[in-house]
Amino acid sequence: MSEMETPIARVRGLGSAREGAGHWWQERQTSLGAFLLYLWLLVSLVRLAPFDQRVVADWLRDPFAAVPMLLLVWVTFRHLRDGLQVAVEDYVHDEGNKFFVLLLLNLFAVAAGALAAFAVLKIALGPPAA
Repeated sequence: MSEMETPIARVRGLGSAREGAGHWWQERQTSLGAFLLYLWLLVSLVRLAPFDQRVVADWLRDPFAAVPMLLLVWVTFRHLRDGLQVAVEDYVHDEGNKFFVLLLLNLFAVAAGALAAFAVLKIALGPPAA
């Protein structure tokens, strides 16, 4: 903190914080998106008559189900990554360890999100259940 910078200036993002407010706002947007998409998923699954694999797979073949499901996968893993990034940045103080942990976190989030998106696409674009 410089001589002319007050603690309140730092909290307001007027000091060395730089990107804190933008990251905070992005976390709020992804949490709202996740909430709405999980609400959609819950309502959609409750409306399915028999809740078995064939019915769910047939439902997921509809573009109005597959596209929001892909958005749900993306926003979930994005929100997970953003939240864990804040925890790592706050509690891992060694720069080398912080870089390594953030790298692993990003790789995990991308890999898990890609795997989940692949599963949705495989069902959505696959042949109808017999």
